[in-house]
Amino acid sequence: MINQTRKHINITISGRVQGVGYRYSARSVAKYMNITGFARNMPGNKVYIEAEGDESKLKEFVEWCHKGPANCKVDSVAILPGEFISFDDFEVRF
Repeated sequence: MINQTRKHINITISGRVQGVGYRYSARSVAKYMNITGFARNMPGNKVYIEAEGDESKLKEFVEWCHKGPANCKVDSVAILPGEFISFDDFEVRF
C-alpha cells in the first residue's frame, strides 16, 4: 500500500556542489528529516537527488538544498515531481 501523505521529488542542484561534501551533507539532513532517497553527482557540476517524505519535510529539505553545506555555492535548484518508489533509506550513490 502506498502512503498517500508521502511525496517523491527529483532535485537537480547546479553550481559548486561537487567536492564540497554536498551529497554527504544532504544525506545527513535527509536522515534527520526522515526523508529517503539518494544523491549522486552528475556531469556539469551538478548533484541529482531523488527524495521521498512528507510534503512539509520535503519543502524544508528543498530550502536546505538552496543553501547546502558551508563550502558550496548553489547557482540553481530545479525540482520536478516523480513517481513514488518507497526507498528504505537515503544513500550517496556514485
